[in-house]
Amino acid sequence: MWCVAELDAEYIRKMEDVLALYERPYDATAPVVCLDEKPVSLHADVRPVRPARPGHLAKRDNEYRRCGTANLFAIVEPKAGRHFTCATPNRSAAAFARAVERVIRAYPRARAIHLVMDNLNIHCEKSLTDYFGRRRGRSLWRRVRVHFTPKHGSWLNQAEIELSLVSRGCLGHRRIATLPELQRDTRAWTTRANRAKTRIRWLFTRKDARHKFGYQKNLSSRSKT
Repeated sequence: MWCVAELDAEYIRKMEDVLALYERPYDATAPVVCLDEKPVSLHADVRPVRPARPGHLAKRDNEYRRCGTANLFAIVEPKAGRHFTCATPNRSAAAFARAVERVIRAYPRARAIHLVMDNLNIHCEKSLTDYFGRRRGRSLWRRVRVHFTPKHGSWLNQAEIELSLVSRGCLGHRRIATLPELQRDTRAWTTRANRAKTRIRWLFTRKDARHKFGYQKNLSSRSKT
């Protein structure tokens, strides 16, 4: 469950912008891609796991060793079932720039790539120009149309659902000790999800939002001016 801190005009404007984007029919020339990050703690077993025997559960000691942290970029085109989720050492501006370039390279014929993400300070053109240089960075950034979710509105980002899918289908309750292991497992999960064309079916609309939050359509229209 999510709590909306303050339903002001700015929140409504950004929420309706994202929801309107989700309501558009699928268009391969204007893909809608959602992006978010999640820190991942790396843990190693101190004692070997005792393998399961027939009729018995595998046993793992409660003690573990901390091995630092890593980052997951959850990136998904929900309606097409295309997944670009990957593990990185951190969520730096350089890592974000590489993630955006990866998305852009996947859509060479798109006239525009709609990118949904939150207002994290690295989610900006400067991250790309610092990493790729001014000319290349600006050229890449012009390929995307950014749609920011409102503050405290990350529930509107379907990359949150992607993170849930990865957590359940890849990470689970296992202990992952190293970044290469996390990267390997994440690549394997992403490959399976792409082969299956695992789609996300988003059902919440602008009409639902107006009913749920009790505001009128004309309020959202005024907030855009």
